[in-house]
Amino acid sequence: MEKRTISLIGVPLDLGAGCRGVDMGPSAIRRAGIATRLERLGYHVEDAGNLEAPLAETLSGPGEPNARYLKDVVRVLEQLASEVRRHRAEGRLPVVLGGDHSIALGTVSGMTGCAHRGGGYPLEQRLGLLWVDAHTDANTPETTPSGNLHGMPLAALLGRGPEALTRVGGFAAGDRRIEPGNAVLIGVRSVDPAEAGVVADLGIRVYTMEEVDRRGFATVVDEAIARTLDGTDGMHLSMDMDGLDPEVAPGVGTPVRGGLSYREAHTLMEAVAESGGLRSLEVAEVNPIRDIRNQTAELAVELVGSALGKRTLPLAARS
Repeated sequence: MEKRTISLIGVPLDLGAGCRGVDMGPSAIRRAGIATRLERLGYHVEDAGNLEAPLAETLSGPGEPNARYLKDVVRVLEQLASEVRRHRAEGRLPVVLGGDHSIALGTVSGMTGCAHRGGGYPLEQRLGLLWVDAHTDANTPETTPSGNLHGMPLAALLGRGPEALTRVGGFAAGDRRIEPGNAVLIGVRSVDPAEAGVVADLGIRVYTMEEVDRRGFATVVDEAIARTLDGTDGMHLSMDMDGLDPEVAPGVGTPVRGGLSYREAHTLMEAVAESGGLRSLEVAEVNPIRDIRNQTAELAVELVGSALGKRTLPLAARS
């Protein structure tokens, strides 16, 4: 069977982060050979280039301290939602290269909003969400200790936060893009005190690293993927590279010790591929300034390959 066309969409955005550098993430991931890796798996790969994203030094300032660069970030996210929706309507699988993790709001908004295939009949889908991250990214301006928008996309996807965020992609203020029961976080080990209450209220399933260690990784992965696919048309995979331990992924904006190992991350990606449910994905928070010989970007490419079917041996040859 001929495999689908993948669209690579770069978003060199770091306005939502607390430090500079993740705007160079798309270039680092491309340099690590993502297009070649996916072509070797049999996909047709079309690189759509980068969206336009302003640099902080070209702007007058961050604006509101509890929602820094809100208007500027929203403009980029609206572009991203529109671009993802276009590629989705053309039958392609969007692979978004970040950039800080605020990009997830644009990607998921584009994947879940109404599109029209070839200008004809409407194309709608309900997606589950598999979120790999050291953090829950569910702050609002009322709970955030930093004001950084990369700590708010998950709350916004579930209708919480500034109206400008919850409207991204043409949604009504407060609309949910996903159902809480189909949203799963894996790898969490750092939650802001006030943010914990938002997470509990949203009703999403959070697998902390403590639970992963206690229950076993395979059990958690099987349960998580089943949740994302329960009654949905597939899943979106949102991979913040700080979900991995900084020993294997040092080049991230906000590293936290005790994350997923190299092998655990690949196991998760392989399970995603075997589920057959992947409809879109993004890789966020690769920071070349903090990296060592581009190893985090290279690992990101490996993991995307695993999520899209790379195996040591084909399934039929394992018995």
